[in-house]
Amino acid sequence: MKIYQLGHITDKKAALKALNVESGGISIMAKKMELLHFFIKDLKTPAANILKQDALSIGAELAVPGGVILCEKPTYDCILMGTRKHMELLSKKELAQPFGLKTIAMELKKFLAVKTYPTQIMGVINANDDSFFSGSRFKAEDAIKQIKEMIESGADIIDIGAVSSRPGADEVSAEEELARIKPVCDIIKAEKLYKKATFSVDSYTPDVVAYALDSGFTIINDITGASDDAIIDLAVKYDARLCIMHMKGTPKTMQKDPYYDDVMVEVSDFFEARIAKCEGLGLVRENIILDVGIGFGKALEHNLTLIKNMAHFKVFGCEVLVGASRKSMINKISTSTTEERLPGTLAIHLKAVENGASIVRCHDVAEHQQALAVLRAML
Repeated sequence: MKIYQLGHITDKKAALKALNVESGGISIMAKKMELLHFFIKDLKTPAANILKQDALSIGAELAVPGGVILCEKPTYDCILMGTRKHMELLSKKELAQPFGLKTIAMELKKFLAVKTYPTQIMGVINANDDSFFSGSRFKAEDAIKQIKEMIESGADIIDIGAVSSRPGADEVSAEEELARIKPVCDIIKAEKLYKKATFSVDSYTPDVVAYALDSGFTIINDITGASDDAIIDLAVKYDARLCIMHMKGTPKTMQKDPYYDDVMVEVSDFFEARIAKCEGLGLVRENIILDVGIGFGKALEHNLTLIKNMAHFKVFGCEVLVGASRKSMINKISTSTTEERLPGTLAIHLKAVENGASIVRCHDVAEHQQALAVLRAML
C-alpha cells in the first residue's frame, strides 16, 4: 500500500468518475472536496457567536478575534471556512437566525450558484502613438496585419482603442479619437473580420463607440465603468456586451497615492451599483463584463489583493476580465522594463484564471494561448 498527497483538483466530479465511484455518490462527495473561505467584515458580535457554534456543529469553522465571546466590541471581522457541503448547510441553517445572519445565508447562496465561463484571450491593439507599451501601437494597415496575426495565434477577442489610459495620460478630443480609430474600423467592416473574431472598442466616447458598433464591434470596453448613460444606451441598442472597469480617479490622477479602507469592499460595492444602473437602463446582466482595473488607481497591495481574491467577483453572475499585461506592478515586484515583463504578465494572468477570470486582456496572444493550454492540461 502506498499513499501520496494530491494537488488541487479542479474538476472534482471527473476525478471521482475516473475512480469509478457510483454515480449517486459523485455529486455528494464532490461538494466535500471543495474547501471555501469567506471573509465577513463587521459581523455583529452576537451573530459571530451564533455562527461560530453553528459552523462547529457541522464540522466547519469561523475564525474570530479574541474578545468575541466576551462581546468586547459591537462588530468583528471573521473568516468562515468549510467545504461546499458545509456552506450549503449554513446557507439554510442561518436563514432562521437573527442579527443579520439571514443576510449571510442569502449571500452564501449566491456564492454557491456562481457560473463558470470558458477562458478567452483578448488581444490589445492601440491606434495611437502614446500607449505605455510600444509593441501595441499600430495604425490602419499595420493594425489590420497585427489583428490577423492575433486571430491566427488564438485571440478570441480583439480590443482596439485610440486613446492612452496610462497613468498621467492627457485627454484627447472626441474628433481626434475618432480620426485615429476610423481607418481601422473601416477595414474591419470592409473585410468582414468580425466574422473571424469578436471585436471590442476601448472607449467611453459615445460617437466613437457608435461608429465601432456600426462597423461590426460587439463589446464596449469602458474604463470609466458605465459612468455615462449614453454608453449603456448604446450597449442596449446594439445588444452589445459592456465591460465595466473600476478606476479610482482619472488616468491623469489615479496613481497619486491611491487609498482604500478595504479595496475588495469598495470595488465590489462599485460593481453592485453599476450593474444595478445598467439593468435599470435595460442592459441584461448576461451582457455585462467586470474588470477590477489592475493598475487603475491601485497600489501594488491593492492589485495583489484583487488578483488573489478574484473568485469573489464571480458572485455577480458576469464574466470577469483581467488585464495586467506588462503593467508597472510587475516592476514593483521584480525590477523590469515594459519589454521585459512578459514572464510576470503570464504569472499574474494564469493565477487570475485559476481564481475565476475568464477573459484575459493581453499584448502577447501566442504566448498566452500556449500558457493557458498548458494550464488547462494540468488542471
